Amino acid sequence: MSEIKEFFFTTREAQIIFGRSDENLRLLEKRLSVSLIGRGNVLKIKGESEQVARAASVLTRMKQLLAHREKLQESDLDQLLSGLTAEVEKDHGPSGKSAEGVVEVFSRRDTVQAQSPKQKSYVEAIRQYDLIVGIGPAGTGKTYLAVACAIEAVKKRRFQRIVLTRPALEAGERLGFLPGDLEEKIKPYLQPIYDALFDLMKYEELKRWTERRIIEIIPLAYMRGRTLREAFIILDEAQNTTTGQLQMFLTRLGPQSRAVITGDITQIDSPLSQTTSGLVEIQSILKGVPGIRFVYFTQRDVVRHPLVKRIISAYQRHREKKDSGQHLPQAKKSQDKF
Repeated sequence: MSEIKEFFFTTREAQIIFGRSDENLRLLEKRLSVSLIGRGNVLKIKGESEQVARAASVLTRMKQLLAHREKLQESDLDQLLSGLTAEVEKDHGPSGKSAEGVVEVFSRRDTVQAQSPKQKSYVEAIRQYDLIVGIGPAGTGKTYLAVACAIEAVKKRRFQRIVLTRPALEAGERLGFLPGDLEEKIKPYLQPIYDALFDLMKYEELKRWTERRIIEIIPLAYMRGRTLREAFIILDEAQNTTTGQLQMFLTRLGPQSRAVITGDITQIDSPLSQTTSGLVEIQSILKGVPGIRFVYFTQRDVVRHPLVKRIISAYQRHREKKDSGQHLPQAKKSQDKF
């Protein structure tokens, strides 16, 4: 249902909040899907009730910030758009209900429901932070939920596109030696991402998004030199990156973009990252940096076959014994008689 709401500002507030030549209003219109008309100290918000409430909430926070500051920084507006928008949805939801742990994809699945408290925390972190790092064993929904959140965010016009990437080859990503075009070369290594997309989206819609480059799936090596604006970026299998590769990925983040990094530090496959896994080092390098959230999953969050939890637990016990130096059974040597 359409709605019109008026906001009143002081002259100082209007000058700062509207921005030079109303540039802030144009950004708010684009990100929040509303029409904003400023007349002197009065601002009219037009749009669907949901979007109007969201825009009003952002503007209220902007006024609150100006009560304690002389001016607003560009980063303030970006944080409000990425973080506060999520808070409003959490409280009210798209249909007036709580949306905690629920991801709307409006396609093959109307909603994706988080299956554990940690998954709910992960979804909420993705909605509130600009950089999220999900670490944990296979089957905990790290990649699947990140892809679902990306689809939701693009459909709600918070981002223009989705960029999905993954280390393609363990030995330096030498794709030129493989047969076929780029898509054929990298598809086997990016299959888990394709699996999530096919489960969440109808084929026709996925094909249309791919053709229009709303969705881009590329190997990590092809990220170098790019700056990604207004994009939702997901790096999967990050445990197989080196420190340099992960640093390169992090510096691709452009204005109004968000990144989710996922991986399992117990499954480092690449020889290049065995001793210098970027995902291992990032935990100490970025610890305490504002705007970044680490979410750690355990075997309790596994949502695959029940046997997977038991397998993960068994391997964990094995690693703990090995790390503590306890004696592990050795294979008996064969004693051949000649």
